[in-house]
Amino acid sequence: MSSSARLRVAGEPGDEPGGAANLGDLLTRVGRGDEIAFAAVYDALGASVFGLARRVIRDPSRAEEVTQEVFIQVWQSAARFDAARGSAKSWVLTLAHRRAVDAVRHDQAATNRENRYDWSNGPDYDEVEETVTISLEHEQVKRCLDGLTELQREAVTLAYYQGYTYAEVATTLEANAATVKTRMRDGIVRLRDCMGVAS
Repeated sequence: MSSSARLRVAGEPGDEPGGAANLGDLLTRVGRGDEIAFAAVYDALGASVFGLARRVIRDPSRAEEVTQEVFIQVWQSAARFDAARGSAKSWVLTLAHRRAVDAVRHDQAATNRENRYDWSNGPDYDEVEETVTISLEHEQVKRCLDGLTELQREAVTLAYYQGYTYAEVATTLEANAATVKTRMRDGIVRLRDCMGVAS
């Protein structure tokens, strides 16, 4: 990519290029290698992607790294975006959530390995163990989500996997904000119990 399409610092304000349909058109153009369209997508969604990454990762520097990785992935895989399967914003934020969660798991796995092993004579990296661990965790999360009611699952998925605010979730589900908060709270409690995570 030329310097005109380089990523700016995550979360920098930019002009909103238009509505969801316009973002879909922009992503289609990005899939054809249009750098100007890519810059417009970044301007529109950079702050949202950074905000989602920041909520998941907590560390601002790491969240910035993940944000840049997400937009590199958007540049490389925009041709796979299918407007028939969802909005452009949801597609990008889903990529962001997956990458942020993977970053947290990767960092935690690295810390666990560091604490578990004597590195003086051991291997530098156990890729097989980490791959198996992440795969098992994905399966557990999916199984626990399947155990929620449909309403709980919808609210939790929109908020935590697609980066929607309470107001956006309420609008999407055609429910009031208090109902959404209750659904999400109950869903998170059930997920935490299913995952065996201490409150």
